[in-house]
Amino acid sequence: MAGSHNINKSKSLSSQAWRKLKKNKIAVFGMAIIASSFFVAIMGPLIQPDDTPDANEMALQLTTKKPGFTVKTLRITKNRDEIKSNIFLKMIFGEERPFREIPIYDYWFEGENIVVESYTGLEVNNGIEARFNLADVVYSINFNNLFKRTPDGYLEFYDFEGNRISKSMDDLIEKIEKEHVVSRTYWLGTDRFGRDLLSRLLAGTRISLSVGFISVIISLLIGVLFGALSGFFRGWVDDIILWVIQVVWSIPTLLLVIAITFALGKGFWQIFIAVGLSMWPDIARVVRGQIISVREQEFVEAARALGYTNARIIVKHILPNTMGPVIVISAANFAAAILLEAGLSFLGIGAQPPMPTWGGMIKDHYGYIIVDAAYLAILPGFAIMIMVLAFVLVGNGLRDAMDAKID
Repeated sequence: MAGSHNINKSKSLSSQAWRKLKKNKIAVFGMAIIASSFFVAIMGPLIQPDDTPDANEMALQLTTKKPGFTVKTLRITKNRDEIKSNIFLKMIFGEERPFREIPIYDYWFEGENIVVESYTGLEVNNGIEARFNLADVVYSINFNNLFKRTPDGYLEFYDFEGNRISKSMDDLIEKIEKEHVVSRTYWLGTDRFGRDLLSRLLAGTRISLSVGFISVIISLLIGVLFGALSGFFRGWVDDIILWVIQVVWSIPTLLLVIAITFALGKGFWQIFIAVGLSMWPDIARVVRGQIISVREQEFVEAARALGYTNARIIVKHILPNTMGPVIVISAANFAAAILLEAGLSFLGIGAQPPMPTWGGMIKDHYGYIIVDAAYLAILPGFAIMIMVLAFVLVGNGLRDAMDAKID
């Protein structure tokens, strides 16, 4: 009965905290930013202008173009087998495009070819002329069989799967003008490799949230386990765990993360473990203190008298009453994890290129701050600032909502 009454009381306190949190407009604003970021991270390539893996489609002719830059492109179908995909794989990994894009100034048709003046970034009419067969632009061509032009003006050829195709040149020209000559607008411009900056920023949201989420989960698993054992059993168990916590606590967080990263190697998955292993002492200390204050209460003594095991008492009766402060500190750790990931990527020991990370984007473009393209480094820095601020606001709101002294 005591345990049931305590759970009902816990639920009542949770509902009160939620009502207080909803009244905190600044915290609600932070939650809105976080919810929007999670939507962007989950949808991924489905909403990015560049939906290729890692948003890594390069066009070196388009290096560091200004926001709003528009260019005409010719899409040439790649000569290869068709890649089978679905919406879920595309959402997770992106999708390699079945065509390659060539930025152009202009184009015209000569016989069975399309002639383009390639974009060079210089003045118009200083491009290089290139010509492509009409059928090769539209279809995936098998070049083991030559194109054949029939007397009535048709092109006969074989596609990559070996199917014979016959098309009039008028049909091919019409299809090219409708589907293969398109204008592309880069709303936030391009980076120094000619990649779409907006797509890279959106893709970086997934990296930052993934690192924050998984790192917090790792730190919770270790911190709650050690804190619960230390606070409940006390004695020599408490002494050993406290010694470990103090040793880890004495090492500066960034140095510890760098050391773990060097030990595990550079990479996306290694950064999860490195950041998670640096954050658990905070949670362990909070859980230990909460359990020490709860373990002597009547409902715990009642559970002991009923013969419940220590594991059941800790998991079902004590931990649910200590989760409030843990949730608050987890929100702060989420923000810290995002900052750590950005710092490690800036130093070159986080997620490796071409994976889009905000810290890596700053590293690639911080030299442009003193020229006329400072936004290349400022925009990812602003994204980091907004994301960290959102979690700090939510963490402060949770702290106030769970404080019984605040009405």
